[in-house]
Amino acid sequence: MDKAAEITSSEQKISRGKKSAGQIIGRILIYAVLIGGALIFIFPFFWMISNSLMTLGETATRVLLPKVPQWSNYLDAWNQAKFSKYLSNSVLVTLGTLTGLLFTSILAGYAFGRIEFRGKGVMFGLFLATMMIPESVTLIPNYLLIRGAILPLPGGSWLNTYWALTVPFMANAFSIFLLRQFFSQIPKELWDAARIDGADHMRFLIQIVLPISKAPIMTVLLFSFTASWNAFQWPLLVTTNDKWRPIMVGLWGFVQEAGPQTHLLMAGAVISLIPVLIIYFITQKQFTQGIATTGLKG
Repeated sequence: MDKAAEITSSEQKISRGKKSAGQIIGRILIYAVLIGGALIFIFPFFWMISNSLMTLGETATRVLLPKVPQWSNYLDAWNQAKFSKYLSNSVLVTLGTLTGLLFTSILAGYAFGRIEFRGKGVMFGLFLATMMIPESVTLIPNYLLIRGAILPLPGGSWLNTYWALTVPFMANAFSIFLLRQFFSQIPKELWDAARIDGADHMRFLIQIVLPISKAPIMTVLLFSFTASWNAFQWPLLVTTNDKWRPIMVGLWGFVQEAGPQTHLLMAGAVISLIPVLIIYFITQKQFTQGIATTGLKG
């Protein structure tokens, strides 16, 4: 019996050792893949920042790092590209878009998530179906709407106006879907308690739902801010002068003017990227919580 027990114990130790070695190898492979993927994604940003600090000659020789960082490249790019005007336009357009988007997304998300009404499932399905339509398909119809060719608009055509850059993006199916998923998970007991206190849906939304929904709302803000700030095709289509053109269109114009001045082009790209990075690092915690707590049920 003792020998059999010893043999069994030794076999178990060998099995545990094999499992432990296999787990270690598996983790090493996973970490190697993750590190490799991280390097692939990080290198373009590193290359952009490095080139933005080089001289024109260094960018031509394709060195990895500048010998002496040329911080003046950012000032030269800022002045030559007239980024101050484009940056102020982007700020105004983004603020207007986010304000309208939050208003529509919160109300629609709450209605789909907490209120029962006839045809809700069909209507919500149609909302989700719009996410499958490529943006290029809706580009011409939206342009005709903004130009006033389909429906009359207040003031006539909205081309080269602030409204053309904001109103079409004040509703978003993905934002409504994300908030609806979170709102539908809020315990029904909270609504029952609010009803006992005499609260209606609007009071329940403002006083109870919104304070506990900061994470998904910040997630919607981050996604929407990034999309609005990086918008290029639509602003280029509905504007023909610099009055309301945002920074991405200004960067495109600078690319046409600067030509082979790679160091200034990269400096301009870094300038346009800084606000997005700042917003991301400020909302990173809420963004992670919003993705983790917003399920896909119902």
